[in-house]
Amino acid sequence: MAKLRITETVLRDAHQSLIATRMSIDEMRPILAKMDEIGFYSAEVWGGATFDSCIRFLNEDPWERLRIIRKEMPNTKLQMLFRGQNMLGYRHYADDLVEYFVGKSIANGIDIIRIFDALNDIRNLETAIKAANKEKGHAQVAISYTLGEVFTHEYYMNYAKQIESAGADSICIKDMAALLTPYEAETLVRDIKSAVKIPVQLHTHYTSGLASMCIMKAAEAGVDGVDTAMSPLALGTSHAPTESIVAAFQGTEYDTGLDLVKLTEIREYFMGLRQKYIDSGLLDPKMLATDANALIYQVPGGMLSNLLSQLKQAGKADQLNEVLREVPRVRKDSGFPPLVTPTSQIVGTQAVFNVIMGERYKTVTKEFKGLVKGEYGKTPVAIDPGFQKKILGAEEPITCRPADLLKPELEDMRKECAEWTEQEEDVLTYAMFPKVAPKFFEQRRNRLYGVDGKNSDAAAKVHPV
Repeated sequence: MAKLRITETVLRDAHQSLIATRMSIDEMRPILAKMDEIGFYSAEVWGGATFDSCIRFLNEDPWERLRIIRKEMPNTKLQMLFRGQNMLGYRHYADDLVEYFVGKSIANGIDIIRIFDALNDIRNLETAIKAANKEKGHAQVAISYTLGEVFTHEYYMNYAKQIESAGADSICIKDMAALLTPYEAETLVRDIKSAVKIPVQLHTHYTSGLASMCIMKAAEAGVDGVDTAMSPLALGTSHAPTESIVAAFQGTEYDTGLDLVKLTEIREYFMGLRQKYIDSGLLDPKMLATDANALIYQVPGGMLSNLLSQLKQAGKADQLNEVLREVPRVRKDSGFPPLVTPTSQIVGTQAVFNVIMGERYKTVTKEFKGLVKGEYGKTPVAIDPGFQKKILGAEEPITCRPADLLKPELEDMRKECAEWTEQEEDVLTYAMFPKVAPKFFEQRRNRLYGVDGKNSDAAAKVHPV
């Protein structure tokens, strides 16, 4: 029987979606060995906002987190999320840094790197794919799923073919805004499967209440794997519950092969953590509610709340409907970017300015100008040259791959952070968060060595290798 592969997200995307990535390695550690016995196809444990949260809020080394999880889960493939040329930061990085990051991720325990680009620009993914291939890692490339007149099944099938040709080992349909509906999931999976030979996985969120139904129809269409989250940290802006999906397919040709009784022990552990998060106020029950507004307005839920917040600050909350009408117009002007981070914020903020200023593009944000210029890559549709000229003035648009304009930067980064370096990987932490990392490195040094700079037995216990 064909087994449906389950990627468990409770150690990364589930708590990123519900509690802003605040689960610590100390909270994870007691249950890791038990999770390793379940037989998940993979566990997503790293990437996304992990780095930012670890060094900014948890005073925790993200590389050490990965090494601990690898040691405790030797039988499970470990997976991470990687934003292509953006790595885990918020700008494009030079190829030498991207290659070094991929190599170090795999060396420290990552098996599967899920790579995506906000514009679905294959050029922004090629360096990371080649690096994963070279290091014998599994390169899974994610399609940023979105809605709009240009995002036909032909568009997605063509992109899937580009992904396969670039050397990807598998494809993920990444529906981070929960815009997929069940029958659309079925036909989309079927069409993409017909276009490529490599496996296809589905990643969708529960925000609009449709994730479980989407998974069922996708399975019937032949999807190879799906993302789920242990039920205490499922639903709402997270994912479909692992146990429910396992139960739904038991005894069918899509049987996951996972044991519901064994999953109960995992559930009990995370129920304790869930209660802790609720008691502390970290988990807001509102995050668990279903919000179908994304399906009505065709903008992600997080983007909708951002728009309303910006309007309230300007004292123009009554103009939300005008802004929602303006968003698709701004999106069309700027080449139909998928509305995912960071493009959702860029398009949304520009739409707000257009409405509250009473004149379109009277004020243009730096980020919107960058999007139109080509700093983020190639948009799905070419931007009208006349509009480009209006926004850029005398500046010339970028037509090459944005990273081609960047000089190698690994050696410069090494010099910049030399005074804090305790391990080779620190240069990557610094490269992504140059403002936050030094403070973290200082705290780590004090914790490890004490103020006199001498190592201690206690330090060795804090940081097992």
